[in-house]
Amino acid sequence: MLKYIVAGALLVAVATPALAADYYVSLRYGGGCVMTNTAPSSKHYKVMGVYSTKRQAKMAMHGMMDCR
Repeated sequence: MLKYIVAGALLVAVATPALAADYYVSLRYGGGCVMTNTAPSSKHYKVMGVYSTKRQAKMAMHGMMDCR
């Protein structure tokens, strides 16, 4: 029984990072930047970067000259 609990815990620990959402920082062709968790359409946005955490995306967006 213990081996099933350990195997389940390991499975959850390995699968959790794989399910993490990506954050996209995109430049609108009209001006200004947006942060989304889905890939934007290339017709209206230019993707400036893909980040694994919201904090990283926010910091990158504040540092980009095109987003100011």
